[in-house]
Amino acid sequence: MVNFTVAIPTYNGENRLPLVLQRLRLQTNTENFSWEIIVVDNNSRDNTEKVVREYQASWPDTYPLRYCFETEQGAAFARQRAILEAKGEWIGFLDDDNLPALDWVATAYSFGKEHPKAGAYGGQIHGDFEVNPPENFERIQSFLAIRERGTQPHLYDPDNLSLPPAAAVVVRKQAWLKTVPSRPTLGGKAHGSMVQGDDYEPLLYMHKSGWEIWYNPTMHTYHQIPGWRLEKDYLLSLIRGSSLCICQLRMIKAKNWQKPIVATKILLGSLRRVVLHLFKYRGQVKTDLIAACEMEFHLNNFASPFYFLKTSILHWRKR
Repeated sequence: MVNFTVAIPTYNGENRLPLVLQRLRLQTNTENFSWEIIVVDNNSRDNTEKVVREYQASWPDTYPLRYCFETEQGAAFARQRAILEAKGEWIGFLDDDNLPALDWVATAYSFGKEHPKAGAYGGQIHGDFEVNPPENFERIQSFLAIRERGTQPHLYDPDNLSLPPAAAVVVRKQAWLKTVPSRPTLGGKAHGSMVQGDDYEPLLYMHKSGWEIWYNPTMHTYHQIPGWRLEKDYLLSLIRGSSLCICQLRMIKAKNWQKPIVATKILLGSLRRVVLHLFKYRGQVKTDLIAACEMEFHLNNFASPFYFLKTSILHWRKR
């Protein structure tokens, strides 16, 4: 029996995977439970498989390193494949650029045992920047999956889309299989699309079914952030994708009669925030990177009901 699975979805990760695997090889305090590692190759075009196979040749038998190939592009499909392949009761996802502390596996497994109502939980994700981030970057750092919510464990607030990112989230396999649809609505960044929300979607289904979503401060990971991810064009594109999915996410818990009300609230609330943001920053929106990113979020939050309507129509036509 395997108690804990570490799952690493990756796309063209040959240069990033070695650091993650080295950290996993050095994990401490794992002697009293059984665990494994799965690399889910999400249709890579580089030497990802070769890198994993080379590590497998000298990998310890006590915590196996497995490899599988998922052809359908998109992080959500890679995570779904990991759920099906995993043998562990708990599945800890790690992005291939997110390095775990040496006790990450042990603290992740321990927290799950102590919280029987937890369907998922995330820890602290710290930014490891190649170059210094711009001034006031903390206002938008959550878009890069940075989470530093203090030293006390507490429940997230899924009703307000306060949730841990998939970069280092742990899920209970049973909760996922019983509550999350086998076919995700939001597939993740693929085929040129930056629309996201694929990491929040399964957690919202778990919460809808009564599972708790927790913050575990003892789990630490370090997100590797190269300089190009702090450039304006990338950040605006990232934030656009993070906000266009807002309406779709909020519809997960809404009954049919509530959906027009939800969409109207999003439109009015985001329009109000756009006006207030313009009033507060005036001309700075064009010159201040952080203010521009915040405006991008508000504008695309406003646009999200229209995006939801468009995708719903396309889905209906394909049926």
